[in-house]
Amino acid sequence: MTIINTPRDLPQLDEFLELEDLQGVQARYGRAPLVEASRVCIEDLRQRLLNGSAPATLDSLMSSVTDYVKKTQSPKLKRVLNATGTILHTNLGRAPLATAAVDAVCEIASSYSNLEYDLNLGKRGYRTSNIEEKMQEIFGVEAAVVVNNNAAAVLLTLAALARGKEVIVSRGELVEIGGSFRVPEVMSESGARLVEVGTTNKTHLHDYRKAINEESGALLKVHRSNFLIEGFTSEVSIGDLHALAEESGLPLIYDLGSGSFADSLTGVLPEEPTIKKALDDGADLILFSGDKLFGGPQAGFIIGRADLISKIKHHPLLRPLRIDKMTLAALEATLLLYADPDKARKDIPLLQMTLIDLNELKERSSRLLNKLQAHGINAVLDESDAVLGGGSSPGVKLNSCNVVVTPACGQSAQSLDARLHQADPPVISRIVRDRLHFDLRTIKSEEDSELSAILISILQKDQI
Repeated sequence: MTIINTPRDLPQLDEFLELEDLQGVQARYGRAPLVEASRVCIEDLRQRLLNGSAPATLDSLMSSVTDYVKKTQSPKLKRVLNATGTILHTNLGRAPLATAAVDAVCEIASSYSNLEYDLNLGKRGYRTSNIEEKMQEIFGVEAAVVVNNNAAAVLLTLAALARGKEVIVSRGELVEIGGSFRVPEVMSESGARLVEVGTTNKTHLHDYRKAINEESGALLKVHRSNFLIEGFTSEVSIGDLHALAEESGLPLIYDLGSGSFADSLTGVLPEEPTIKKALDDGADLILFSGDKLFGGPQAGFIIGRADLISKIKHHPLLRPLRIDKMTLAALEATLLLYADPDKARKDIPLLQMTLIDLNELKERSSRLLNKLQAHGINAVLDESDAVLGGGSSPGVKLNSCNVVVTPACGQSAQSLDARLHQADPPVISRIVRDRLHFDLRTIKSEEDSELSAILISILQKDQI
């Protein structure tokens, strides 16, 4: 073992870089990052030795260099284990993709594709023509277009159909979405002029009717997907707005937001408006997210009347708002799963997690509990509520269960939580009354053993 007692004992950089134990690091991360890390770590050790630090070893120096390279060269965006019970956790990436969607992304991203090439005609094609045909088939609509998120869908639709005109919307539906983005501000950027009608808690059909004039461009209904108004309330249905829109010759645009489509979701989300009902009730255009209750990648769907979507497709904003090939691949794979409701329920993670059998969840939680207790960790099983999250179905609670860990004396849930965040992969839990709560509803079954190993590694240290 080579001891480094003084700065004179430090290795020369060129010789250090040639050490056999560092060749694997260089092969994986490249020579330049290894050189930078070696310079930093050698200089750091030099300064510590000058300040009277204890001697080091060559092995410890190589270990420091390896750690430095891994830290600086590893992606900052990484997979985490979501044990919060919040299914569409906005901060954690919302809906995980189905395996079929992930496979499709890998295949298309790693090779050439017919992204904008018509294989039948042997010439340039339209980027989203294939997926739009599938959207028309799945949703049963005249036409469809897809952009990179639902806010973009709203912006593009209003810019194409109502720029310079008035768009009438209920005051109680002027929502603020994630990141402090507000519907009125998105509308303003589209060039449309907002006309608010009704009050925060009550809006009637005659409020819309009185606001219609020669400057009107559209009626807009916005689903309040991320908050509830209860008590003395009233709002106008899509059916009634459809009749008024036809009478006035205006398009009725419905910003549905969450995009609930699977019939199986209606049992647990009875109050959540669905794409099918919105179509049946007569909305001319329906806008919704791909990565919320639809369970796909981030995208914004626009479906409905062919004449209106034709105008949208010819608007110059479509190009900067279009989806890339990886999103396109994931979205098409997800749509194909929806062709069979049973397959969708089985293979789309959003549906799996939302509709999981409670007994199955309890069995998995009990297995985790037993493993933790076998290692002396103070844990119990407790009933709890999971939520959809992601600005979807506020107020809806899903019966669930948590493995609840009480920190050892002298420790806090916050300190343990911080250590879990540094695990590989990081574990995200909930803290309630200084106890850590782990909900396996949002953990894939194949991740159970990985989660238990991380918890035992970190929590057992705290119990000793």
